[in-house]
Amino acid sequence: MEFTERWTAGKPLLLDGALGTEIERRGGDAGLPLWSARALCDDPALVAQIHRDYVTAGAEVVVANTFRTQARALAHGGLADRAAELTHDAAWLARDATARAPGPCWVAGSAPTLEDCYRPDLVPDEASLAREHGEHAANLAAAGVDVVFAETLNTVREARAALRAAHEAGLPAIASFVCDGSARLLSGEPLAAAVEAAAGEGAIGVGVNCLPARAARACLPTLTASGLPFLVYANLGEPTEDGAFRSSDELSPDAFAREAGAWLEAGAHAVGGCCGTTPGHLAAIERLVSIRRGPRTQFASPRA
Repeated sequence: MEFTERWTAGKPLLLDGALGTEIERRGGDAGLPLWSARALCDDPALVAQIHRDYVTAGAEVVVANTFRTQARALAHGGLADRAAELTHDAAWLARDATARAPGPCWVAGSAPTLEDCYRPDLVPDEASLAREHGEHAANLAAAGVDVVFAETLNTVREARAALRAAHEAGLPAIASFVCDGSARLLSGEPLAAAVEAAAGEGAIGVGVNCLPARAARACLPTLTASGLPFLVYANLGEPTEDGAFRSSDELSPDAFAREAGAWLEAGAHAVGGCCGTTPGHLAAIERLVSIRRGPRTQFASPRA
């Protein structure tokens, strides 16, 4: 079964959880400027184990560690010429984990903002957006991902560029935005306008991510009204002044799962966790999702 068929099947889909903060929690190096991409070079076995742990917790979608494998991001660490290689490696590690799943499981390719996810003022010019998102989408397609998660987007214009790139690469794409405490992007643009733009670019779904779990509730009416399948995967923590991320234990796994329950009640097609969440949080959400979803084995396996 292709991802798009599963996406529209009407059963809640469980995404995985954080990777970069989980690398750090387990003693790995996910420091700037390479963030989680550093582990692809230094400790791919750790990345593989985290993916497997999310699959064990019940994830049906494993997001490959491509959050910072664009050439622009890698250039900060002197690795710009390894963008295609590291994107391929990240996708392979994710695919290997899905092969161990007890039921169907898909690989998503992360395609975030080219610059800082929390700095809409740094979004590059239109030509750079088209060229660099195009390169990344082509690398994701060559690596064999099932879907592009254009995630943590903070402006409408970068969302358009990322979605166009995925379309040109022949991949289905979902646009997920990072918002403030209201239904507005960090650029100040209304989430409703971002959702409308994403629909116009052929996104198969929309959503919000990397915002506090409780803040996600403010976005639910807009996402529900969009008429598109939507996802929510919130975080536990906040960005620091130096651009890193400070995790929080504000919500236990069960408390986080209760927030996810509110997203599902609003009609979310998929839920999961972003920065700061762990396999424990995913396991708690899985218990909730499984009640609504039914047995995973009712769906045919995706491509190998």
